[in-house]
Amino acid sequence: MSKFTEKYIASFMSELEAKNPGEKEFHQAVREVLESVAPCLEAYPHLLDNKIMERIVEPERVIIFRVPWMDDEGEIHINRGFRVQMNSAIGPYKGGIRFHASVNLSIMKFLAFEQTFKNALTTLPMGGAKGGSDFSPRGRSDAEVMRFCQSFMTELQRHIGPDTDVPAGDIGVGGREIGYMFGQYKRLRDEWTGTLTGKGQNWGGSLLRPEATGYGACYFAQAMLATRGETFEGKTVVISGAGNVAQYAAQKAMRLGAKVVTMSDSDGYIYDADGFTEEKIDYIMWLKNAKRGRIREYAQKYPQTQYFAGERPWGVKCDIAMPCATQNEIDADDARKLVEGGCFCVTEGANMPTTPEAIAIFQSHKLLYSPGKASNAGGVATSGLEMTQNSIRQKWTAEEVDRYLHRIMSDIHDACIKYGTEEDGYINYVKGANVAGFLKVAGAMVDQGLV
Repeated sequence: MSKFTEKYIASFMSELEAKNPGEKEFHQAVREVLESVAPCLEAYPHLLDNKIMERIVEPERVIIFRVPWMDDEGEIHINRGFRVQMNSAIGPYKGGIRFHASVNLSIMKFLAFEQTFKNALTTLPMGGAKGGSDFSPRGRSDAEVMRFCQSFMTELQRHIGPDTDVPAGDIGVGGREIGYMFGQYKRLRDEWTGTLTGKGQNWGGSLLRPEATGYGACYFAQAMLATRGETFEGKTVVISGAGNVAQYAAQKAMRLGAKVVTMSDSDGYIYDADGFTEEKIDYIMWLKNAKRGRIREYAQKYPQTQYFAGERPWGVKCDIAMPCATQNEIDADDARKLVEGGCFCVTEGANMPTTPEAIAIFQSHKLLYSPGKASNAGGVATSGLEMTQNSIRQKWTAEEVDRYLHRIMSDIHDACIKYGTEEDGYINYVKGANVAGFLKVAGAMVDQGLV
């Protein structure tokens, strides 16, 4: 790294942190990208002259609003809603909605910033956004969730639309929540458009959308493994999370010949030494999606399973790790445990689940390591495919969608190799993904002038 680059990064981050105090997740996301793309700024002075990085970290629009709703006992609750519309240089804003108690402005900005580059990597015309609320659906009745979603959408509908901003689901927002929000949007706007993705199969949803993030992460991992002459066959895989991404990552990894041995939620993790089967995965899907239960109940159903309360699964020996839960779930200690346990491939299914210190450990040991903006892009890519199907009023087969998904993940992997291969042959997927996404967005911003 040149002295110019080091000085630029230090100065830029100092100003960013002063202007956005306390937003540690946002600072972390920006620094990771900046360290990758700063040499590009030095190589292409017109990007510096156009203040592209200064503009790209500033959201085009931030919407914060009150969400009042009433529970089943008649008590009134007030939550806060967010929509961060980060960048629309290459298409309408696109990004999920998260309902979780941890949601705040920093997390929304980090996710919208990441989404901008992730969407660019898919090659589809989608800008970057993210939204959500500090409301948690956990333990709430269907009626309470419906009332909250309707109140949330009553305000959000003013700021979204098929050619403006197309939200999707994220943590805490699945098919139920998308349905309630879409119904309220349709009611208020008196129009049926593909304004939300992740819709039900009977009303505009795309086949393979629920599976897409998990499947896409496995397709990306396949491509990574192939660079070293490896496959999933016979490998032991450790997965965190038990939601949509984790479920389908486990299913696809198993079908590719791997043995998946863990899943987790915020209470702890399960370790099934025999490995999951299709029957066991079906049970987890029922437990988490229909019953909305806790992962510890799996150990009651399958007594040979060990349950570790309050712990994460990264101490389990494995070949491949797939963090599919939430941000910063792998720290430096966890990274060392994975390396010591024989792990040689880490494929992120969640958004920024690995701390910078942990990433440094993976890369210093030359592990295959992919950032979420590359390996979990299959979800938003298939949301983009859902938008296309809604626009042309057609529904593609699962085979057609899977073919598009496989190609998109392969193209993202190729872009990472193009921009991330270092002199010693090691593929720095973080650098490759950041540079590829950045150059596309930056080029569009320059072309469109000072807006």
